[in-house]
Amino acid sequence: MTENEKSGPNALTPAYKEPLGEPYNGHDDGVESGAIVSETNALHKNLKGRHMQMIAMQVHYLRVDGGAIGAGLFVGSGSAFQTGGPASVLLGFIIVGGMIYLMMQALAELAVMYPTNGAFTMYICRFIDPSWGFACGWQYAISWLTVLPFEISAACNIIHYWPGSEGINNAAWIVPLLVALVAIQIFGVEFVLSVMKIIACIGFMILGIIINCGGVPTDTRGYIGARYWYEPWGAFVNGFHGFCTVFVTASFSYTGTELTGLAAAETANPRKEIPKASKQVVWRIAIFYIVNLFLIGLDVPYDSALYSRGGAESRGSPFVIAIELAGIKVLPSIFNAVILISVMSVANSCTFGSTRTMQALAANGTHIDPQSLDYTDALIGMGPKICAYVDKQGRPITVVIIQLLFGCLAFINLAPSGGAIFTWLLSLSGLSIFFIYGSIALSHIRFRKAWKANGHTLDEIPFRAACGVWGSYLCLLINVLCLIAQFYVALYPVGPPSGYLNAETFFEDYLAGPFVLALYLGWKIYSWFAVPEHRPLYIRTKDIDIYTGMREEQRALISGEVSEEQRRASITEWQDETKKKGAMGWVKAAVGNIF
Repeated sequence: MTENEKSGPNALTPAYKEPLGEPYNGHDDGVESGAIVSETNALHKNLKGRHMQMIAMQVHYLRVDGGAIGAGLFVGSGSAFQTGGPASVLLGFIIVGGMIYLMMQALAELAVMYPTNGAFTMYICRFIDPSWGFACGWQYAISWLTVLPFEISAACNIIHYWPGSEGINNAAWIVPLLVALVAIQIFGVEFVLSVMKIIACIGFMILGIIINCGGVPTDTRGYIGARYWYEPWGAFVNGFHGFCTVFVTASFSYTGTELTGLAAAETANPRKEIPKASKQVVWRIAIFYIVNLFLIGLDVPYDSALYSRGGAESRGSPFVIAIELAGIKVLPSIFNAVILISVMSVANSCTFGSTRTMQALAANGTHIDPQSLDYTDALIGMGPKICAYVDKQGRPITVVIIQLLFGCLAFINLAPSGGAIFTWLLSLSGLSIFFIYGSIALSHIRFRKAWKANGHTLDEIPFRAACGVWGSYLCLLINVLCLIAQFYVALYPVGPPSGYLNAETFFEDYLAGPFVLALYLGWKIYSWFAVPEHRPLYIRTKDIDIYTGMREEQRALISGEVSEEQRRASITEWQDETKKKGAMGWVKAAVGNIF
């Protein structure tokens, strides 16, 4: 940064030429004036608060079981109870839920400041290293691409729960499910799907309490209490080994919460909606997860024979088993329909996550020549140019079509070896969420360092993470521990010692590690010749660009384009928006975050 680029201690101007627009007047008109980015390949900005919350509520639930990925919370949590026990599941989800909260706070701070296409992928490129951003971005996109056909296959399996569906070829279900997914994309009913899941979770909470208290006449067990936490069952299963397995499973189970950050570029008012959605979604998910899983641990023994029965995968759902153990008729079939809806909801999230990431990688790139006078000419895309296409309505049509075509891979499961093929496809990105969440935390840490190095104060940040930069350090540490725990479980899986140190099992569980390293080295080698600026292992603090893509109102405040009085008025307004007024204010905020 040269001296002629400064007009004051906190007034710095980016080196590219872009009109600032009107200075921010300190008032919220409901729609942001927009970020200072090229409008080429710009997505629409029609998402409102309810869309933001439900996008993140459509969480992609994963589990680790021989490298395979489960169909959902309602089914996948069953393996966690069997390997770790109810106490391990409860503790694991609480710890990881805290990590998710810290990650979402860091992501919200960055997304409010930079509501750009690709969100956290672009933050990793900007604040850590472009090569690492390329690796994390494509692994994240591939994870959604490969999970979509698996979810469709899982939906076929769930349909077999109902009598009369046996013997019907899965091809008869795959085609209508793909058509249904396209309909969801066209008509946008994701909000309705999410509401149905929320109603099911709340309904099960009430039912779980009634079952535990012995309020179901058909349940011969009577009052249950915490009997399944004591001998001969026990709260912990397989000791520390089992806990490590649950810890990893819990981390995967929250995958999808970060979609709020991806939606930032399509949000009408990111400064208002992103923090609100981030706080509400985290608390809601924590309640729906932790309370429901706690009740499952009370009402269902971890060694129930119903877990291992054959047939449809949803027959092993701890939610369905809890209802069946209580002797309730019809309701298990209804809950199976809820599980099917959840799988389709996840499939819809697959499309959103992969398409936005691929479009951003192809359109935005990261290399910006400080001497360039044309912002768009300075971009070096990280994907095929065709993936950057956005139609006149702001929709990334090309990548949506690519994602839906990947859904046709569900037909692979019709082959005798289809399951093995899916296992290896999904293993390529099974650990991607650890790299993404850890990198988001590290991006936040690096952003704060660069912000301070450029002479700015925390008061100039419109939304600040609740736990500050130390929360991001803790989030990064937990993600590193998750990777270590998964490495341990991959080498020594739960079970007899004969399964220890098995190469096939290890790579099924940990192939994503070598894969992201290969992506990183591939781009690093390519950029070594094509983009010399990408050669360093990381971006030095003094070289981090904190201005490109910043919202107009934010840049106007820190660049001296508005008077000091206007600047102070705007900062005061930001602070008043989040200030709790007395004890009642804290109560209202807590209730608002949940309901």
